[in-house]
Amino acid sequence: MERKILRTECPDSQGLIAKITGICFQHQLNIIRNTEYVDPISGQFYMRTELEGEFDDSRLLAELDAVLPVGSERSLESASKRKRVLVLVTKESHCLGDILMKVFDGSLQLDIVAVVGNYADLASLAERFHIPFHHVCHQQLSREAHEQALLQVIDRYAPDYLVLAKFMRILTPAFVRRFPQRIINIHHSFLPAFVGAKPYLQAFERGVKIIGATAHFVNDALDEGPIIEQMVTRVDHNYAAQDMAKAGRDVEKSALSKALQLLQEDRVFVHGNKTVLL
Repeated sequence: MERKILRTECPDSQGLIAKITGICFQHQLNIIRNTEYVDPISGQFYMRTELEGEFDDSRLLAELDAVLPVGSERSLESASKRKRVLVLVTKESHCLGDILMKVFDGSLQLDIVAVVGNYADLASLAERFHIPFHHVCHQQLSREAHEQALLQVIDRYAPDYLVLAKFMRILTPAFVRRFPQRIINIHHSFLPAFVGAKPYLQAFERGVKIIGATAHFVNDALDEGPIIEQMVTRVDHNYAAQDMAKAGRDVEKSALSKALQLLQEDRVFVHGNKTVLL
């Protein structure tokens, strides 16, 4: 018996749930869990279905295609298939360390295929977990030349996702287009507030009472990609900017690992510049 995830995205129409689940029933597949959502503005339908049984993938998908509306997208993936993740870092260790530990203890069912840093500071951390580390220095290189050097390493591993775990470099649009909806960044503020550099200093100067972190997909606009996960913690007037940064590190790593868990479980649908989590 296998367990797989069926994801369906299409324009809404009458009887979609019955049509999809009816075909699954005809294939004698057991529905473990089913979640659906219809966007009230666009009328777009989303459904995530966990199935168990003996699968004939091509026949199942062909029968779904015959009943789904024009413009539909569907996929069928093994629930046990681990996503291949390559992590990009600079010098800060907390997000990388949290991911590595959670993969090590089984909290995150991912395969970390490599860590790539524009500094070599975190090489020993990756190597403690027997993860390949590549130092791709950005100094004395143009942004485009550095990204080409990164791509030479990344392409060797064919990752499903790139994770910017405090990778303090702005990627060019050309690089981002290579990995549509496959680059995840952790930004150290509760977006859309305090985009760009030094958000904790911005938050301190504004006198906020809550600070947060945002895990989001990367697009061409700085810190404006579809949001996957956000978390917050309370602060007060006693917190200097460096105290906020210290408190924020726990929020950053928790938001990032939660986003990666959602992606591993195929729960994230991108809807324009937003996400639907099922």
